[in-house]
Amino acid sequence: MKTIRRFAVLSLPVLLLLLLGACAGTDVSHYARNEPVFDPVQFFSGKTEAWGMFQKRGGEVVKRFHVEITGSEQGGKLMLDERFRYDDGSTQQRVWTLARQADGSWRGTAGDVVGEAVGHAAGNALNWRYTLLLPVDGKTYEMHMDDWMYQMDRNTMINRTSMSKFGLEVGQVTLFFRKQE
Repeated sequence: MKTIRRFAVLSLPVLLLLLLGACAGTDVSHYARNEPVFDPVQFFSGKTEAWGMFQKRGGEVVKRFHVEITGSEQGGKLMLDERFRYDDGSTQQRVWTLARQADGSWRGTAGDVVGEAVGHAAGNALNWRYTLLLPVDGKTYEMHMDDWMYQMDRNTMINRTSMSKFGLEVGQVTLFFRKQE
């Protein structure tokens, strides 16, 4: 019994370090020199289409979708009207109101977002963090979203989002955006 207790006491610091390391991620400033520089107003003004999928933690694709996005600048804010069509035939709409802050960060709200989304941009990347109200089988869950957008060229962006609950990843969303000219 003493051996087990001693092992547990000695293992605790190692376990805590592993957990802290798992929480550490790439800082958006890592992408500061990457081009093209991502400007959400410039990229999303007008019509944009996106194709995406949701994968469970183990990698299984459980939902695919298409999004039509209309973006416009109104009163110094970027308005994004997103219309989702899922592979099961269901639809959803999300309207974002996004505002660039004096420090260069972004703040955003939407009807199914708890509080505000906070975003930081550098180079070709933007990292959003927010809590999304996600309806699943008649219940609504608060999911933490760690959302990374990477502009690839003038008209193309790739988005990867980690969804977690209680600090554990439940799945990932991957999106490919194409701006229409």
